[in-house]
Amino acid sequence: MSADRPINADVPTPGEPEPPTREEKQPEPEQSPQPPADKGAEPEAAADKTETKAVAPPPPPPPKRQRQSIPGALKGIAALVLVAIIFIVAAVIGGSGGGKGDAESAAPAPPATSGSKPSESSTDTSAEQLGYPSFATGNTTRVGGSDPATNAAGVALAVFPATTPEQRPAAVTLVGEDDPAGAIAAAVLMSAPVRAPLLVSDSEGLPDPTAEALDALDPQGSKETGGASAFAIGDVAAIDGGKVTQVKAGSPAATAAAIARLRDRLFGAPPTHVVVAAADDLALAAPAAAWAARSGDPVLFTEGGKLPQATIAALKRHPQVPVYVLGPSAAISSQTLREIAKVAKKVHRVSGEDPVANAIAFARYADGSFGWNVNDPGHGFVLARADSPLEAAAAAPLSASGTWGPLLLTDSATALPDPLREYFLDVKPGYTTNPTRAFYNHVWVIGDQEAIDVNQQAEVNELAELAKIGGEQ
Repeated sequence: MSADRPINADVPTPGEPEPPTREEKQPEPEQSPQPPADKGAEPEAAADKTETKAVAPPPPPPPKRQRQSIPGALKGIAALVLVAIIFIVAAVIGGSGGGKGDAESAAPAPPATSGSKPSESSTDTSAEQLGYPSFATGNTTRVGGSDPATNAAGVALAVFPATTPEQRPAAVTLVGEDDPAGAIAAAVLMSAPVRAPLLVSDSEGLPDPTAEALDALDPQGSKETGGASAFAIGDVAAIDGGKVTQVKAGSPAATAAAIARLRDRLFGAPPTHVVVAAADDLALAAPAAAWAARSGDPVLFTEGGKLPQATIAALKRHPQVPVYVLGPSAAISSQTLREIAKVAKKVHRVSGEDPVANAIAFARYADGSFGWNVNDPGHGFVLARADSPLEAAAAAPLSASGTWGPLLLTDSATALPDPLREYFLDVKPGYTTNPTRAFYNHVWVIGDQEAIDVNQQAEVNELAELAKIGGEQ
């Protein structure tokens, strides 16, 4: 990709007409929301219940509330993801016979994103208009949506560009906008052999970014997904047609236990490990989503400082599987570990005193086959906000593809936390004589500049940059 011409410079931006009138947005086709799933039994009783059903096209629904269209929300999205989004437009045009704009007309350069600018000079302003560094730098790529639904769609399309049937997932997982705990637990369905990326839905209908991503991804189900083209976690709108496997939601612990049972059925084997996290502090629990997507290890929850019956029942199904508790004793007490030890063969704690330190501790941790063990250069990373656990969970597919790597957290939009800066310095790549034979780091940045601004992204880029560390000059 040219340094002064972004990869998407000659491709129309989704949802916009020809360049002379690109300010005018055309309404997106409304999606037909599915009737909400029957909540069924009480939360704990429904802990392990899933059902597969064929979804028939519903009668014409009442008008759905208007949502922000994907073009406005995808400001600042990485160039790679923008290219993938083009295929959404192709799908819409193919189904409607056109009307979305001339596909051969040249698109304008990506718009500048919101947030602070590096400087007010004309040079920096031109660079920002070209998408640098807010879209991408040499060592970072931003998925820059302004809401979880948009970021989840961007991540899914980055991992599954969907230009051919082989590049499409067999299924997707739909989680509620208000269910970050369910999203963290459902990240395990991104692991092989299922490989279902997360998308965001709600009971009223599919958000526009989700509907458009589904048009491009076009999941058809497979043997590995039990024939399902979607897994719906709780009362969320699902897809039109195809088979939907519904996971009846309850408390976070009950929902996670039900997802773990579904995982066992689809994978056809017990897990190698189990992660237990605190539903009361999802910023501490969020890194478990990335590991679940990478490893296939399910995530279960404690609640209110106690070990819920749904979690105990899930642990009893695999008493020989070691359990790793993610979080400090302030979130998950030593008494809770003793309770886990009554039903599990081994129990270990991985922890940091706050969400930033906890994520770093998990990135560094290794115990046999468990843990990222990222203590040297040459890795991928995902960086999200600690106070956005749904977006952090939705980014989990990036930890199970491409430059596979752990989730790290920042607690500020403007400043990189000191412990995270020190960690990046510890794993900073270097070379002596030949940079083309070196190891490299890459960081995905999740969210727009309201979440993580361009100055913080630029610092991360510098910390990930390959450095000369010795040898001949």
